[in-house]
Amino acid sequence: MKLTRHLIAGGVASMLGMALASGAMAQEIQPATDTSAFVFNSILFLISGMVVMFMAAGFCMLEVGMVRSKNAATICLKNISLYSIAGLMVWLFGYDFIYGVSEGGFITTDFFLWMSDDQGSAVEQIAVGYAAHSDWYFQMVFVATAASIVSGTLAERIKLLPFLIFTAALTGFIYPIQAGWQWGGGWLAAGGFSDFAGSTLVHSTGGWAALMGAIILGPRLGKYMDGKVSAMPGSNLPLATLGTFILWLGWFGFNGGSQLAAGTADDIIAVATIFVNTNTAAAAGVVAAMIASHFLYKKVDLTLALNGAIGGLVSITAEPLAPVIWEAAFIGAVGGVLVCLAVPLLDKLKIDDVVGAIPAHLVCGIWGTLIVPLSNAGTNIGWQIIGVVSIGAFVSIVSALVWVILKFTIGIRASEADEQVGLDKAELGLEAYPEFRAG
Repeated sequence: MKLTRHLIAGGVASMLGMALASGAMAQEIQPATDTSAFVFNSILFLISGMVVMFMAAGFCMLEVGMVRSKNAATICLKNISLYSIAGLMVWLFGYDFIYGVSEGGFITTDFFLWMSDDQGSAVEQIAVGYAAHSDWYFQMVFVATAASIVSGTLAERIKLLPFLIFTAALTGFIYPIQAGWQWGGGWLAAGGFSDFAGSTLVHSTGGWAALMGAIILGPRLGKYMDGKVSAMPGSNLPLATLGTFILWLGWFGFNGGSQLAAGTADDIIAVATIFVNTNTAAAAGVVAAMIASHFLYKKVDLTLALNGAIGGLVSITAEPLAPVIWEAAFIGAVGGVLVCLAVPLLDKLKIDDVVGAIPAHLVCGIWGTLIVPLSNAGTNIGWQIIGVVSIGAFVSIVSALVWVILKFTIGIRASEADEQVGLDKAELGLEAYPEFRAG
């Protein structure tokens, strides 16, 4: 019987360090059995996966708060649909692309093995170290995260159907192929590239796909007029702030779960360290963004502070375990500053990113990946650059191709009339806030 491919993870192999009390009255410490390590590893996947799934709500709330009210319902529909599409596409194709690649290889030709419900007996799965479906679920929610990044950037002017088609391509093929190069044991993993939880594999991938879409789609009507940038404030900044807090919470599952094991004392210590570094980087990103926005605009900008948190989180994601706390703070703070610098740069290039996802996810994803050798002596900058460039080139080229095909077939841009009235009315025939309409 052939088991599903599983994660290349050193932590899963260590099964014997977990200490358990031998009885209610006795205080002797006994080593964990393989079964107890299997249970703890599987629970880490499942709980972390649920927390990462909740990030879908965070992205939804952040995006709804950052768009104008006439597009809020469309954002809600896009976020629940992209999560659903990701779940199906990972089942059909994505998981096989990630973990079916041969060692040191580029792409798999082995499909549909995951579609069998028979993933091995309990004895066989215990030998692997975790329940097969727990791993599948954890990987699926990561794929959905990458798709959420694209949604916010292209908001308020992209039609629903082409966006959903692109989401299927991204979650079923584009993301899984490049993820297999590293997490599936492909050529980047063999060469020495390191990306612990996905600064590049998840966040930059979503950022590159969003950037290509924004360039091909064009800016919103009236965003850039007579050489000036027209502000288009979001409809609900408290909701956007709530979304950011939800994402911050979700990142503990995102990074902590990427330890991939909880069956030993060392694994749990590592997860705790990851939590602290993740939180520290986010906090430093917020403070740094607040300071930078004050110097740039003479006022502290809430939206930049929110994206500063996300920028700090993305920056630490490539290596949340190895840094000491001051290094985590430094990495996150630089991410917060980069967000503040990248937002006006995009405006100068007339690239309209509604929620600031490209600065927070793409730019900070690159930064976080390149700075890994600062704290992880087992990596080198050469392979980090190779990973960033190769994944960026692959995702950009394939994403641009898909966007262009969609543009010249079914079209990707809403009409001027639809954009002016809002996509809620134009595409859904409803309003998110009908009680507040004029008249």
